[in-house]
Amino acid sequence: MLNALTVDVEEWFHVCGVPHLDRATWDALPTRVELTTRRLLDLCDRTNSRATFFVLGWIADRFPQLVADITSAGHQVGSHGHVHARAYELGEDGFRVDLRASLEAIAAIAPRPSCFRAPEWSINNRSLWALDVLASEGMTIDASMAPVKLVGDPTFPRTPHVRKTARGPIQEVPPLVADRFGQVMPIGWGWALRFSSPSAVLGTIEQTNQAGLPAVLTVHPWELDPDPPRVALPVRLRFAHYFRLSGFGRRLQEILENARFGSIDTALSSSSSLPLLS
Repeated sequence: MLNALTVDVEEWFHVCGVPHLDRATWDALPTRVELTTRRLLDLCDRTNSRATFFVLGWIADRFPQLVADITSAGHQVGSHGHVHARAYELGEDGFRVDLRASLEAIAAIAPRPSCFRAPEWSINNRSLWALDVLASEGMTIDASMAPVKLVGDPTFPRTPHVRKTARGPIQEVPPLVADRFGQVMPIGWGWALRFSSPSAVLGTIEQTNQAGLPAVLTVHPWELDPDPPRVALPVRLRFAHYFRLSGFGRRLQEILENARFGSIDTALSSSSSLPLLS
C-alpha cells in the first residue's frame, strides 16, 4: 500500500517561542535549508519515494529554485504557513493573512497548494476555526492535527478522515502514532521517529496498512544535516530538536526502502473512502 511521506521545509532556527530566535534574527543566521532539503530530495530519488513538501512562504521567497526543483522532481508542494507561527497565536485574522502570504509566495514558483500543515501541529482544540479558514481559502487537505498530548489531543482520530467545516469538507491527515509505555507516542515524526528502530516503525506502518489506511511520516530537512548548528534551547525543545540526530539519514533510508511512499494526495487516492467526522 502507498503511504505518505511529508517534509516540513523550514530552517534549523524556525523554532516557535524562543526569543533569541525570533524573526528579527533569521536573516543574520546561517542558512542550511537548501543543503539539507537537497539531501532529502536525493534520498527520495534513491528510494524511489515521492513526498509532500510543506514549504514555508518565507523559504519560497528566498529559495525559489529549491521549490521549483521539488516540483520538477515529481513531489507535491503544500503550505507550511509563511513565517512559522502557531495558528492559535496568530488568531483567525492573522492566520488567514499568513496563509495567503504563503500561498502567494509558493504560487509564484509552483502550482498553488491545496494542502496545508500548521507549524508545530498548532491546529488543535484552541484553533479549530483554522479549518474553516483553510476551506474558505481553497485548501482540501490539512495535516496539522496530532493525536498526542503535548501539541494536540490523544482523542483526535489517528487515521485519515473528513471533517465538516462551514465552508465545506476538508480531509484531515494525522501523523503516525503508536501506543508505547502507556502513552501515545509520535512514532511517525520527531524525536520518537529518530528514537525508534526502523523495524518498529515498519511494523507500525504494516499494521496501519492492514487496516486499509496509509501511514503518514513527517521529517524536517534539518534532521539530515551532517553538521547541525547548535543553539541554546529550553530543555524540552533541546531534546525534541537534537535527540538522536546521528545516523538518522541511514535509518530513514531503511524505512523508505522497505515501504512504499508517495505524496499525501496520491496516498489518499489509493486508500478506501475516508470516514466523515462531524
